[in-house]
Parts: sequence; structure tokens; C-alpha cells
Amino acid sequence: MHTKAPGVMRAKASADVTTADSPVRRGPERRAEHVPALTLFAHPRPYRVGERCLLEALADGREVALSRNAPDFTPPGEQLGGPLADPFLSRKPLRFIPGPEGRILLDPGEGSQVIVAGAPLQGVRELSAEEVTDGVTLELGGRVGLVLHLAEPGLEGSLAALDMVGTSLGLQRVRQRIAQVADLVVPVLIRGETGAGKELIARAVHEHSARRQRPFLSLNLGAIPKELAAAELFGARKGAFTGAVRDQKGVFLAADGGTLFLDEVGEAPPEVQVMLLRVLETGEFFPVGAHGPVKVDVRLLAATDARLEAQIDEGRFKAPLLHRLAGYVIRVPPLRERREDIGLLFHHFAQQELRALGAASRLHAGDASAEPWLPVGLASRLVRYAWPGNIRQLRNVTRRLVIDNRDQPSLRLDAELERELSAPSAASPGPPSPPPAAPAAPEVKRRKASDITEAELVAALRECAWDLNPTADRLGIARASLYDLIQRHPNIRTAGRLSEAEIARAHHECQGDLDAMTRRLQVSRKALARRVKELGLGGNER
Repeated sequence: MHTKAPGVMRAKASADVTTADSPVRRGPERRAEHVPALTLFAHPRPYRVGERCLLEALADGREVALSRNAPDFTPPGEQLGGPLADPFLSRKPLRFIPGPEGRILLDPGEGSQVIVAGAPLQGVRELSAEEVTDGVTLELGGRVGLVLHLAEPGLEGSLAALDMVGTSLGLQRVRQRIAQVADLVVPVLIRGETGAGKELIARAVHEHSARRQRPFLSLNLGAIPKELAAAELFGARKGAFTGAVRDQKGVFLAADGGTLFLDEVGEAPPEVQVMLLRVLETGEFFPVGAHGPVKVDVRLLAATDARLEAQIDEGRFKAPLLHRLAGYVIRVPPLRERREDIGLLFHHFAQQELRALGAASRLHAGDASAEPWLPVGLASRLVRYAWPGNIRQLRNVTRRLVIDNRDQPSLRLDAELERELSAPSAASPGPPSPPPAAPAAPEVKRRKASDITEAELVAALRECAWDLNPTADRLGIARASLYDLIQRHPNIRTAGRLSEAEIARAHHECQGDLDAMTRRLQVSRKALARRVKELGLGGNER
């Protein structure tokens, strides 16, 4: 049924697009270390969640057959594993077939029912490289849940867990960067969305540094009144301002010899920014109302979910301070970029809640024929949801599910959670983008991709800021059809086809501002961010 396609899916391949008049390279950019993998997010035996199977044969151009008897899935950090072994799954396999341009074909054969990304699999379906990069959920026989994604062989076992749950590429990169910088004294700027776990990263840096026995103090600059921020940070002398009835120490002095973590650093008032710059440059500061400097030895870690570069353009943040804070940058990926970690995180939080309820044994069921406590359909919805509140939101949803179903044999959504997980954000994850034009426009009638001209395609892409989801909706075609349509037009190229020199030049001319690079290159911001990260350039994004 197929021909061998060597070298398939050895990379994150982008299907986000731009246009250019110059010749383009055919085919997406490839990274040899990335191969497809399957990670369990639901199983009748809950302790198996997180087990993984690397599809290296598929990456080498050979088919992989998945059934209840093969291949083996291995727990994180271990060498030996076993097959899915659910007696209700068929022995007849689901076949993974390598295709061109990093695509993967799924052939259900005559085996168990398969649901792909929430839709039943009827006949052979082709998954694009972009879909695999984002992570695709597979439900087998209504009992077992897997996410098809990219992994890097050997990376899981190369680094300590650092008290972080998950084995995704994004999280492993974070662990790697922590290991690189923890024992140094340079300041670190941690960038990521709200709820993504930035303070956890800061604590890991401290705990793996030479200062681990010294204080670790945390201060959220967004949670204190701006007029009190300087005193909270640097202390104040008695009588320095109304209400200062005694000397105030300040967190910098309290953290002397240790580590200070400043969250929401973008909220620092202008006068505090000046004082922070001074202490970073000289190790000295003046308490409010003091006439002499105080010397301290503090490792400063800062975090933000703000676009500090935009604040600099608006005159609200000082560029020299950003350069000082960003001695080393760690980007925390949002949960929607870590789909293979969601099942493991859910069970981690569920175990905590069940332990508090005295029912921790729920997650240690040994009967493979039992009805799953976490139904695979619900688990798949959790994996596919966009999680705008990231790990914090997942923890809260897990708590609500466990408490609401504490006396039930399996978890079920109530009406409120049903609405939350059905919100539009579930289908449209990603960083903020320009608002869509004419939000009240009538629904576009479904069309054949072959009826769309190149000019119409380019116009739609530009109107939708190079975001493929709204572009497909505007044109009235499926997203998979949009990928095919882009491939058929030689004047439209994927972001993966941009040359390294072209990206590096734009990065230099735009001073690393990802939004400016996106406008200059006319390419999807999401795809460009991946390329910038892969090339090790470092984009200024939250």
C-alpha cells in the first residue's frame, strides 16, 4: 500500500507560510534528532500514564504496527516496558505509515475503533508534519489514550527531573537550561505565560546552585502598591515616608547571600527600575531615606509574562534593565505546547487530591479489564484543550473533577466544566495575534480547495495574519486541505523553508523582537518562534 520514505519526520516541520518572489527551498527544515513518539495519557491502569514508545522505525521510513501486543511502552527514566495489554483492544494493528514531507498516514485496518483528535477514523487519514508537531490525540477502543508527538531520543534520561512533572521536548529544554546556568552567578530572566510555572523554575535554579543552603525569597511586584515597591525591595529608614515608624529591612537585604526572585518584573515602577539597574551593576543600593549605600550579594532571578520590548517602545520599561535582567533567558513553554505532559500532570494533581480524601488507591488499579477511572474521551478533551491558565488552571480543574466525583466509580464533567472545556480557547490556542477582520461576517460556505486561486489564498493569509486556522475558516476549507493548497503554489513557502541566514538577518535587524520579525518576514508568529528557538537565536516573546 505504500512505498518506503526514508528520513520521515526527523524534525519539527512548519506548515505556516509566507510569500516571496525569490526562489525557495522545497521541503521543511529538518532536525535529525526529532522522531515521532506515542505517549500514554489514559489507560485502565492509571499508573501507566506517561509511558512512551519512540517510533524510530517510522522515522527511518518503515511502518509501525500498534496493537494490544506490540510495541512496548516504557516508563519515564526506565529501560524496560511492555505493550498496551488491554484485553479489549484488538490484536489487529493500527498502522503508522511514513509519507512525504514529514507526514504520517494512519490506517485503522480491521482493528479497534480509533478516534483521532476527537473525530472517528474512517479509512486512511494523513496527518501533516504541523499536526504531529502540535500533538495529535488517539483514542483506541474507547479505553486507551495516546498522543502522537515529536521526541528526542535519549533526552529524557540525560537530565535529572528537577522536581518537574513531564517529559516533553519543551520541558526537557527547560531542564537543560537550568542545568547550564544554575551554578553561575548571572541573573536569569524567566519568560512565560501566566500560570506556566515560572516560580517553580526559579526555585529549581536556586536549589541546584551553590546558594541552595542560603535564603530564597520571592516577591511579586504586581501584588504590592507601586508607592511601596521601593521600600519592599530595598528597605526604608524610619521617617522616610508617612507610616515608616521604624527601619524596614527590605527583601534584598533579607536575601543577602542567597537568591531573590522577582515575579512580574514588568510591573516595576520607573524609580524602582533605576534602583534595580544600580544593584545589578554595582551590588549596592540606597534604602529609601538613607544617605549611604548598602552592599549585598544576591543572585537575582526575574520573571514576566509581559512583552517588555513593547513596554520599552512605549517608554514604560528601561532597555538597559532588560539587558541586565536577561543575562540568561529561560522560556517556559505553555501547556498547549506540552500536550504529551498533560496526562501525567493530571494524574500527579489527582493523586494529591485523592490522598487528601483518603482514596489514593484509585490510581493504583491493577485490573486491566476494569472500567477506566478517567474515561479516555474526557482525558482526550483535557489534552486537546488550550489551557489559557496553563498548569494553574489544570490543577484547579483536576481538583474540581476529583471532588465532584469523590463517590463515583469514574470521573464525569458537570455542566460548568463542560462549558469551560468547550470554550473557543480550546480550539484556538496560541499567543495574541492581530484581531480578525469583521468578526460579525457571515459564515463562509464550504468550498473545494481546487476552486481557490493563488491570489485569493495569499489575500486570505494576509488578512488572517498568517494564522492557518482562521485562514482555513475564511476560505471555507479544512485545515488539512489548506496545507495541500499551499504546497501546490510555488510562490508560497512554509516558515520551515526560510533560510537560516534570512532568519538571522531579520533577528539582527529587529533586535530579536519576534513581532517585528513576523511583520518583516510575513510569516506565522508561532512558526517563526519555533525556528528562532531551534536556531538558538532567542526571540523576545512571552
